[in-house]
Parts: sequence; structure tokens; C-alpha cells
Amino acid sequence: MSTDSASVQVRLFSADLDGTLIGNPESTQRFKTAWTSLSPEARPLLIYNSGRLVDDLRRFVDNGTLPTGDYYIGGVGTQVFDVKAGRMLSELEAHLADGWNLERVREITGHFPGVRPQPDEFQHTFKSSWFLEQAKPEAIRELKRQLGEAGVKVKIVYSSARDLDVLPRNATKGGALSWLCARLQLPLNSVIVAGDTRNDASMFRLPGVRGIIVENALPELYEDTVDVPTFSSRQIIADGVLDGLCHYGVICVLPTKEKTRVTHATMERGFQMLFTGTKLGSLSQKEKDFLALAYEKALVALRKNITPMGFSACSLADNTVTGTDVNYRSVWARDGAITVWNTLHIDDEDIRAAQYNTLETLLNATSPTGQIPANVRIDNGEPDYSGVGNIASIDSGLWVIIAIYNFASRTGDQTLLYRHAERLQNIMNWLSAQDSNNDGLLEIPEAGDWTDLFGRSYNVLYDEVLWYRTNVCYGRILELTGQFEKAADYLRWSQKIRSRLLETFWPTTTPDDNSPRKNRFADRQSSMGDTQYLLAEITPFAFNWRCDVYANVLASLMNVLDLERARTAFRFMWGVGVNQPYPVANLYPVVQAGDPDWRAYYTVNLLNLPHHYHNGGIWPFVGGMWVRFIHRLGLHEVACRELVRLAQLNQLGRDQEWEFNEWAHGQTGRPMGKAFQAWSAASFLRACHEVEVDPAKLGDE
Repeated sequence: MSTDSASVQVRLFSADLDGTLIGNPESTQRFKTAWTSLSPEARPLLIYNSGRLVDDLRRFVDNGTLPTGDYYIGGVGTQVFDVKAGRMLSELEAHLADGWNLERVREITGHFPGVRPQPDEFQHTFKSSWFLEQAKPEAIRELKRQLGEAGVKVKIVYSSARDLDVLPRNATKGGALSWLCARLQLPLNSVIVAGDTRNDASMFRLPGVRGIIVENALPELYEDTVDVPTFSSRQIIADGVLDGLCHYGVICVLPTKEKTRVTHATMERGFQMLFTGTKLGSLSQKEKDFLALAYEKALVALRKNITPMGFSACSLADNTVTGTDVNYRSVWARDGAITVWNTLHIDDEDIRAAQYNTLETLLNATSPTGQIPANVRIDNGEPDYSGVGNIASIDSGLWVIIAIYNFASRTGDQTLLYRHAERLQNIMNWLSAQDSNNDGLLEIPEAGDWTDLFGRSYNVLYDEVLWYRTNVCYGRILELTGQFEKAADYLRWSQKIRSRLLETFWPTTTPDDNSPRKNRFADRQSSMGDTQYLLAEITPFAFNWRCDVYANVLASLMNVLDLERARTAFRFMWGVGVNQPYPVANLYPVVQAGDPDWRAYYTVNLLNLPHHYHNGGIWPFVGGMWVRFIHRLGLHEVACRELVRLAQLNQLGRDQEWEFNEWAHGQTGRPMGKAFQAWSAASFLRACHEVEVDPAKLGDE
């Protein structure tokens, strides 16, 4: 962004709705409160710029969800409504009509393989909207070719791997915004825009505008704006918008979140029924004090794991390690990267140094071919590249790339990116080689990830979710270092991964007439019906129908699941009681002896017996992510209650209180594994921060 642009007064703010201002009711309310609190003299013009039609946009205002705007741009830039005048600006139609023929568009598009019309409320004279699942670029090009041969001049906008809009060639969100600004005689460098998907990109690419990309944005938007100066928020939906507006100086004071909470009484009815009999409501002072104590104890536990080489897996002083347990006297790639990822919000010199040293230690130990070691021994600095059965740890490299990007983005320290640029590329090359058939998904060997004594292999949900996010993060790393063309390639590839992941792991019996594969997974497994969560594992000849709770939670936090699917998955997991009788287990249901997916070696060290370890055990680090997942859905009260339960679990110990143990038994809740586990403490700290019950936030209320 140029200095000149940054110094120009903001006179207009244009924002997308779904996934940007709408999606989390609490954050939407915070935006409304913050916007209406601005004085009329200081408040820029507010433009809602959506794929929804204007009448639909007006309903959000009429029902109190959003503040009244000044203009509404609807139908992906095909409608402009002047709120004060109470009329459509029909002058836009002349701008759109050239080369447009709605009848021919409907005729040709309606016969294209795989398309289904969207409901009538999404259609109008200058907008023809369809559903087309997981379309390949060549399919979109073919449709445009057919329309062109028929003499129709169109622009096709395909976003979210589903939504197909056929529009006049002059129609885009950005085109309508530019037209409106010209009409109002507003320079584009006085404009801020916000969005989350590809159909928002045309706004960002207008010369001079300043952009806000919310954290839940799809990589398609990053790809299309990779060379455009924007502010990328680390917060989702409307909170991300507010974050950006604060960055640009439009809003200086944010509303108190306590006043914008959705309570059980104000939840939508479906969720109200889901939580019948569940204790909700605001935390008592006693509960707040308990969480503040738990936060301080978590900091103590985390500090026990700080070594000159980075975070150890568990406290070296508080655990006796013998035999194979010597592995715990290590900086683990997976554990360490997750600990870094979960502690970036903490502004502490020693913790920040440990984050840096963890990543430096792992990068320095990267093999010439790009393999990140499973761990590096603290006593002698030796890397260990093998796991159980000498199987490489695939997720180690995935987590390290994710952690490095988040570290650089959060701290502004790009030293590691430049010093280890060649190693980072080698890591990506090594990981890419695990996709041997180039279908976008990794082939994981048994014992090749964190479930190292659990029988999963080939396409494993957990690893594929991380693979998607790794490509997004590496694309953003390349963007930070000015390699825009290469960055776009990785962001483009990440979109393919996400599409393949959803197609494969979220099965449906709905036929795919556009698929060249006549016997795809969804057809073979039609007995599953339409599922409500991502399946745990897919092989060429079978599938695992169990719900990997951890991987589904991660899929939401890593933006694989859209908000609709995330809510569906949560309703299922809460409904079956994955968090009962104790904080959330990692798997539902557990594998029992005699089940087809039972393995004889699950009795080794008595680890993977039912409700043990990876077989339905309770992992506090997963519990922290579970709390964040619930909070992300706008269920603050529920998240707080789950956080209290997690704190109670962390308080337990085998030898003393507040051990933040590695895992606990899924039925009894008894703590198991090592004490003072780094990622158990770190994940709790991150959950407290996001739910805003850490001591700093509690003191402000």
C-alpha cells in the first residue's frame, strides 16, 4: 500500500455478506454495534456487496441482523439499490445489457452436465445462478465457449467449489462498485473492501482500494489477490472485518464482547433444543477465578518445557523416562509445531524465543531430501527420522510449515523464511512426493502420523486436512517473500486439495453426472447415505466410517469445512456425546476387539484398548481445539462450559494437581501418559485466549 493511499480518508466501505459479515451471530452483532456507534460525520458510506439479490440483503437489515447501509449491490454486481432514495439505480442496466441474452444463457447452461439451478430468489434479469459441484477449470472454460459461440457475451464467476454465476460481461462486484464510486465522485483510494471468496476478488483488484481478507477466506481469494496489498486478519468473519477496520483507523473502539453474546435464550431454535438439559449461562465469579488459576498453571507447565533447543515434548524434570520413553527427551516436530501455533498470542520473551528455537532446531535437522525429523534429541542434538516400525512421520513436515507461516505472520519476523528458503521448498517437495498418483491427496503409510499405533493408512482425513492447510500456508510464505507467481500456484493447488477432500470424505448419494468416474466413492458407498461429518479414512477398496473427532474439529479450524458443514458436524458430535462423560474424546465410536478394523497390536503396551490413547482417549490438546471450534460457531456460552470441564481435567494428575497430562482414559477420565505435556498446556492457553477468559480479558470486564 502506498503512503498516499494510506493517508486518504476512508469514505466508503464495501463488504461481502456470507462468510464475511454473516456466519457467526456474535461477531455480526459486534460489527453492528461498532458501526452504529460511529458518529454520522465520521462514518463512511456502508455498501453491502453480495451475490444475494437486493431484496434478500434488505431482509438482513429489516430483521435487525445488520445496520442500515447506504447502498446495496446485489446479484454479484448486477443490482444497485439506493437506500435513501428507496429505488434501484436502473442506469446500471445500460452498462450491463450489451451482449446479454438471459433466455439463451438459461437454455445453454441448463443443458450443461452437472448443473442444477439455484432457487428463484437468487435469479433475476441479469443473473443466472446454478450449482455445479467440484467443477474443473476446463469445464468452466467449455461452458464459456458454448455461450460465446451462441453470441452471448458473459462473465462466469465460480466460487466455493459449488456456486456458478453467469453474468453480463460487465458485471462483477468490483465493476458495480467502481460504477457507483464514479457516480458518487469518490476516488477508489478512499474505499475499503472486505471479502472471503473469489467473487469478491474484483473489488480487491480495483486500483487504489484497500482490502480486508478475513481469516476464514478460501485460498481462491488469496490466489486472485496475491500481488495486491491487503490486510489479512487473524480473526474470522465479522471479527476479521472489525480487525481490518481498526487497522485502517476507521474504528478505534471495539464493542465489549460480553454485550454481544448469544445466550441460550437467543440461540436459533435448533441449537436451543440441542442443549436442552445443558448447564449454560454466564460464568460465575468462582468459575472465572478457577479459569484464571488454570491459565496461570498452564503457563507454569509450558515454561517447564522451555529448553535452549525449543519446546520439549514434556517436562524433562518431572518425568522418568526409560526404554523407548527416551523419545520424550526431544524437541518433537509435531508437538513442538502445535505448541508454537498455540502460543503465538503470548507476548513473552522466553516463550517467543522457545518458539523460534523450536522451528530453528527442526529446520536445521531437515534431511537433504526435505524430510523433517520426527524429533531431535535434546541430550545430543541427533535427529530421528523414523517412527514406529521405522515409518516416517508425514504430519511432522505438515505441522512445521503451518507453524512457520503463523510465526512469521504473527510476529513479523521473516528471518526463518529467508534463511531456510531452500529447506522449506525441499520440505514441500518431499511432502508432495507422498501424493504418488497426483490426485491432490497424500498416501499415508500405517503409523505415518500422530496415531502411530493405530491402524490407519492411505487417505487419512487428519493428514489431508493438514496437507490442504500446508499448501495455503506455503503459498502465503511465498507471497510474504515476494514470489507471487509461485505463491499463486500453491494456492491454486490447495483449492484442488480441498475440493478432493470434501468430495472424498463427505460422502453423498447424490449422483454426479459430470464426473468421468462412473464408480466414484460416493456411489460405491451409497449405503452410508448422506453423512454428517468427514469420514476418518479412505482406501481404494474400503473406508472407515468412524468420526475422527480431532480431524473434524481441525477441518473447521483449518477452513476446510464451511460454516454450514461445520455446524452439521458439531450437531452430530454433540448429539452422540463425544464429550461425555468427560471432555471430548478423539474418536467416536471406539474400536472394539472383534470389529473389522481391530488390530491385534492394539494391545501393545495396553495403549489402544477401547477408550485408551488414540482409540477414544481424551487428549487435552484436542480439548482446547474443541473449545475453539465451538466458539467459532458463535456458541460462546457452550465453549466456556467446555473450557471449564477441560480445566478440571487438566487439574487432575497422577502425582500432583495441574499436571496437564498427555491423555486421559475416555470413560474414567483418569490422567495417563506424561505429566506437564507442552501441547496440553499450550492448547488450553490458546482456548482461553480465543474465548477471552484469560486473566487479561477477565480483568477488563
